Formats: sequence, C-alpha cells, structure tokens
Amino acid sequence: MTYALTFFVALAIATIATPVSMKLAGRWGAIAYPGGRHIHTRQIPCLGGLAIYAAFWSAALIMQVWDKSYAMDALSKMQIWGLFLGSTIILVVGIWDDILGLRPLVKLFWQIIAAAVLIGFDFSMNMISLPFMEQSINFQTLGLGAIGVLLMLFWVVGLVNTVNVSDGLDGLAAGICFIVALLLFWSANRIGQLPAANLTLALAGALLGFLFFNFPPARVFMGDSGSMFLGYIIGGISIMGLLKTATILGLVFPLLVLGMPVTDLTFAIIRRKLRGQSVATADRGHLHHRLLDAGLSQRAAVLSMYGISAFFGVAAVLGAKGQWIWALVILVVVFALLIIILMRRTAMLAVFNRRHSK
Repeated sequence: MTYALTFFVALAIATIATPVSMKLAGRWGAIAYPGGRHIHTRQIPCLGGLAIYAAFWSAALIMQVWDKSYAMDALSKMQIWGLFLGSTIILVVGIWDDILGLRPLVKLFWQIIAAAVLIGFDFSMNMISLPFMEQSINFQTLGLGAIGVLLMLFWVVGLVNTVNVSDGLDGLAAGICFIVALLLFWSANRIGQLPAANLTLALAGALLGFLFFNFPPARVFMGDSGSMFLGYIIGGISIMGLLKTATILGLVFPLLVLGMPVTDLTFAIIRRKLRGQSVATADRGHLHHRLLDAGLSQRAAVLSMYGISAFFGVAAVLGAKGQWIWALVILVVVFALLIIILMRRTAMLAVFNRRHSK
C-alpha cells in the first residue's frame, strides 16, 4: 500500500506543480528559444525540473510522516537528508544555468560539490564484489577508503551528465528516467531495500506527472535543473540502496538500465576528441539527432528510444536473475543497433573529409 501511495502522491503533486513551474519560468526568464541546435519552433518554458523536485521530495516527506509503517533505520534517514541537501544544490545550479547560463567547467565544479556533500552522509562505494570472486573487495579494510569515495564522486557526476546528455527531445529524458526508476524499484524491492524502493517510486510518479506536459509536442522542458537533478537522484539512490548489498548487481544494474544514454555519452566524448573539440562542446551527433535525420518524427524517435531503453532494462533484469546468456544476447543486438545508428553519419563525414583533403 505504501508503494502505491508514494507513486500517486508524487504523480498528483507533479501535475499541479508543473503548470506553476511554467509560470515561474516565464517570470524568471527561463525560456528555451528556437534556433541553433534546438528543433522546437516556439518559445518553451524550461523550468520543469523544479516541479519534478517538488513532487519527488514532497511525496517522500508526506509518506514518511503519514504512513507509520514506513520505518527507516538511522543510516537511511541520514542518507536521505544527504540526498535532499545535495539535490537541492544541484537544482539551484540547474535553475541558475536555465536562467542565466553557465560555462561547462563551472557546472562541473558545482556538480562535484553537490556529489561531495554525500561524503558527509556516509555515501561511498567502499565494498564491491565481482563475478567469480568468493570475497568482496573492501577498500576500507585495505586502507584505500579514498578510492571508494572517488568512485562515488565519479559515479554521481557521471550519471548527472549522462542524463543531461539524453535531454534532447520532448519527453526523452523524462521517459527514459521513468523506465529507469521503475526498474530500480524492482531491484531495490527484490533485495529488501524499502527506503530506496519508495524513493524510486516517488521519482517515477513525479516523472509521469511531468510527462503529461512534456511528451511531444512539449509544453514545458525540464531544463538542466531537471536533467541534473534526475541524474543526481538516480546516482544517489543506486548507492544508497543497490550498492549497499556489495554485489555485482549494484554496479551493473544501474549502468544497464541507463545503457542507451551511457552509450550516447561515450560516443559523444570519442567523437569530439577525434575532432579536436572539447568534450563539453555541443553538437548534432547524438542518437536522437541521427534518428531525426533518418526521417523519423520527434514522437517516433522518442518512442524508439524508449524501446531501446526498455530492452536494456530487460537485459538488466535477466542479468539480476542470473540469466546472463540471454542478457548478453539482448545487449549484443541492442549495442549493434546503437553503433549502426551512431556511426552512420560519422563514417559518411570521414569519407567526405578524405575526399576533400586530397
């Protein structure tokens, strides 16, 4: 019962908060204008992240106070406070960027600061177990606790930027993260991590409520305030709930369910390095750009990428159940499809450049 209430409370709050965020965006000047790399043709408010934040944390607070069966140990309570503080910092930085614009290095600095906040609330990746190993690797007992902290920082900041990169079409990042939240709920519930499970359902409800306004054609964008917040929360929850088990599931599961944006980000970094550009340089080489250039409508492209994300999720679930062969088969097929799409124009450009360099 707690799970259903958490989901629907977040959903209801998001449907109310999103129109409010649209009005605030107009008042504060957080508007996405058409032109350049943008494919929308009209001005759209881009402060939806504020609504997602409000719905998520309001649902989490309401359920903790209202439902007396929603009991947490002291560590979980402390970690939730850490998530709240850090995600508030990342939200403020995102709003600042949506209104005034920030240089990439400045954003990265504040992303690291927000992730570092979690250190004071006992977030780390000190214990990791890998397949075919009888004992877990414990960096703390080996006197290498700093490695666990650095891994945690890299994990959270990496997911913040992974989700940020995926926010390129109406409803894309919100839909992908909705799928991720449901899959993380399944995993957290499966291993008995109630606090993490409730948080993932609060996130799913907030995203579904936001999608009512964000699915193409969108009336509002989540902006950097939303995409960075989502990456931060997903990264934090995965450490809080899944990595606490010190199993390969904790490391692999979040990466698999985010397999599509992770692949897109990896190719973007490689592509920009090969061109001698900064990895922070924006371009039109992302997966969603390739699908649009192939002739798909924005809605068709978004639904196609939902499908790809769902297949990554199926592979993650199969892997969690020990069916690694079937999971590997699905991953090989999906990765092959992604590489074909992502490399298509890159190969054509390489041929074109060679012809003109002769």
